[in-house]
Amino acid sequence: MQALFNDGRLVAAHTSVQIGAGAGGSAAARLSVDHPEAREHATRIGAELGWHGGLTLDYFHVDGHPQFIECNPRTVEPGNAAAAGVDLPALTIALSSGAPLPAQPVIGRPGVRTRSALALTLGAAERERTRSSVVRTLASCALAHGELGHAAEVLTPIRRDPPSVIPISVVAVQLLLRPSNASRIASAAVGDYSIAPEAIAHVRT
Repeated sequence: MQALFNDGRLVAAHTSVQIGAGAGGSAAARLSVDHPEAREHATRIGAELGWHGGLTLDYFHVDGHPQFIECNPRTVEPGNAAAAGVDLPALTIALSSGAPLPAQPVIGRPGVRTRSALALTLGAAERERTRSSVVRTLASCALAHGELGHAAEVLTPIRRDPPSVIPISVVAVQLLLRPSNASRIASAAVGDYSIAPEAIAHVRT
């Protein structure tokens, strides 16, 4: 459940579920859904806190009834939301810059599938540790086979962004040489964007 607030007022909300796993079980593919109950909870939390900015709530659910497990003070992975009509980066920039915001909350439409072929390939290699799993996943995405093959690509859309073939090719070669590289590649990526204790100490001073 991704939400954006302007001093407690809901500006935008989007809900999605995981349909494909990447390294470490991360959501490498998503399906947008309409879970009004989760949206209502998020709206109430934002109003009670007078929240300003992004908020993401993770939850398990049965038929859309949520059991919340985590809350993050930011929005995450905006690809599925954007494909479903909620451009969270643009709305966040508008919120930050004082630009006009929608008078009514923007809600993502359900039924939109998105994926990251790179993340799905890393996940397949990590779980199965075989070259065939790497080839099978890449082929499924490239040839639009199955549920994930027909999902919209959000990280490396090669047809619209030809240079994006470079990162997925580099990762694919490393995984074909040694599928066990998956965990190392994923960990290195997280390490590159994580805030180290030294950075926190520097900000505090």
